[in-house]
Amino acid sequence: MDLDQGVDVTKQTVPVHPNQFQYITEFEVFHILDNLRPTSTGLDDLPSWFLRMAAPMFSRPLADLFNFSLLTSTVPDQWKQACIRPIQKVSAPKEHAYFHPISVIPVLTRIMEQLVVRQYLSPLSPPPALQFTDQFAFRPTGSTTAAIVTLLHILTDLPTTNQYVIVISLDFSEAFDTVHHSALLNKLSLLDLPDYVYNWCVHYFSGHSHCTLCQISELENITQPPV
Repeated sequence: MDLDQGVDVTKQTVPVHPNQFQYITEFEVFHILDNLRPTSTGLDDLPSWFLRMAAPMFSRPLADLFNFSLLTSTVPDQWKQACIRPIQKVSAPKEHAYFHPISVIPVLTRIMEQLVVRQYLSPLSPPPALQFTDQFAFRPTGSTTAAIVTLLHILTDLPTTNQYVIVISLDFSEAFDTVHHSALLNKLSLLDLPDYVYNWCVHYFSGHSHCTLCQISELENITQPPV
């Protein structure tokens, strides 16, 4: 189900033949587990250090679990539960605006995301309708440096054929955090993805839940608005 429109956007699929399914291998899972860095733990209380230490034992069952998730185009509800931790922007916050919300999902969810992107999305070439030549964020070869270099190149080249150049700069607050799922899934449908992977993405973006965890001491100085 599409959360934005309330309509079913999944694709009708036929049973996937084992020879047509691109399996996630035990070695791929082991390589990710063995290279996990210290990171925040999600609501499942499975820390990264534990998964890394037990990688030789966990890689095979986790590979089976990830493959079953893809084959059935379903994502466990526990993987879609996020924990939001407010991080102080200043030493003595007085308002809610002085906190930055950090959403933490389970480590297993992040591993599954990485596998899907690496195995199915990254190798694809976008169709003509989807071009990302002017996007520098959230891309393997993109960076703020690349964006500045490109902008400087354009600004120094335009005056050769124009009398003057006007630059209008806009800043969208949390733009990538407020992307409509319907627009994202519509773009994903244009890619040459197997139907079971696309449907997995649809299921992944639906039914998310979250809770907020904070210490009382962090909120003591906040002034509540009058009722």
